[in-house]
Amino acid sequence: MKLLILSTLYPGCTDSFYSRKPEVAIQSFAEQKAAIDYAALGWADYWSHALIPLGYNVLNVFYNVENLQRAWAREHSVKQYESLNLKQIAILQIKSFQPDILFFDDPDEALLLQIRSEVPSIRLVLGWSGSAVPMTNAWKYMDLILSCAQESVEQLKHSGYPATQIHHGFDPRLLGRISQREKLYNFSFIGQIVRTSQFHLLREKLLKRLANQCGITIFTSSADYGWKDDVKALLMATAYDTVCALRDAGLPEEAVMALPFISKAAPWSLRPTRPADPVLKPFMKPAVFGLEMLQVLSDSKITLNCHADSSPRFASNMRLFETTGVGTCMITDWKDNLTELFTSDTELVTYKSEDECIEKATWLLDHPCEREAIASAGQARTLREHTSSHRALLMDDIIRKALS
Repeated sequence: MKLLILSTLYPGCTDSFYSRKPEVAIQSFAEQKAAIDYAALGWADYWSHALIPLGYNVLNVFYNVENLQRAWAREHSVKQYESLNLKQIAILQIKSFQPDILFFDDPDEALLLQIRSEVPSIRLVLGWSGSAVPMTNAWKYMDLILSCAQESVEQLKHSGYPATQIHHGFDPRLLGRISQREKLYNFSFIGQIVRTSQFHLLREKLLKRLANQCGITIFTSSADYGWKDDVKALLMATAYDTVCALRDAGLPEEAVMALPFISKAAPWSLRPTRPADPVLKPFMKPAVFGLEMLQVLSDSKITLNCHADSSPRFASNMRLFETTGVGTCMITDWKDNLTELFTSDTELVTYKSEDECIEKATWLLDHPCEREAIASAGQARTLREHTSSHRALLMDDIIRKALS
């Protein structure tokens, strides 16, 4: 069966990759794709490598990577390809491949509708959602939605959409691409800190305590925010507060909308905040992606995992398997299903409160032998039960049942 995976890469991830490897930008589509896959960016070739032995022909398309996509169009003699937008090129790729199954990892409803109408070979459309379910009508045009987070599965089902849970997996090939060397970081965290509801408010609160009491190195996109971003956020917050005050004073809505600048804040449902807490800025380093991220994990004595606020009950994120996969000791927030994946305090370490997290992190840093034993046991469990090949078997079963 032919499976096409349509997804995107974080713009920061793409920019970082091509800035470090500018020579890749002028290479062929196949060479660029191989370099992206080797760098372990996004889904990379995890699914294709694991599903090929099960009889699948898989094409991964990162449709927002401009250099990559225009190389494909150029090599396929697409007329006036430089004037096409990247979604148009992606549709041409899908038509050329003629997949049986489309794995659509994007919230773009219009794009999905166009693909479904123009590519009749597609028999099954799979969607994807992380722990925070995007607000989109694209779900209506998917046959089945996959998610790593059980909370998302329940939310989607409650809304009337077919959904099922499948965990992330670790690709053991990545171990041959990172260096085993002396640990550079005592305690690390890698991830976003989005300061809005359903994202990372609890994470930020915990990180502030860890920074104060343990010291922690935080790799995050928030490190890139500077004083200009703070000023912009302050101006936006002032506009929001002004709109609220004028409404409370009884000013008619049409009068609010007529005000210059201020009116832009009228539709906002939340008060804008500074993009990064200044308390955490001294502990922040720029975001890392792919192999660079895995190397940081490997270079850490311990690393923190903290799920988004949208996952209060179930362990689900990719960091669980990446950290244990590279053989680093993880301390993670306790969840109802975690014992189904790992043995707590034997293969990883769990916490149920900020105080417990601080206590256990301090203990792990003071007990290197016990820490390394936990790291080794966690890695053995992941390589035994949580690889991309294990997940491919489940994916194959899901696909065949959906098609039957």
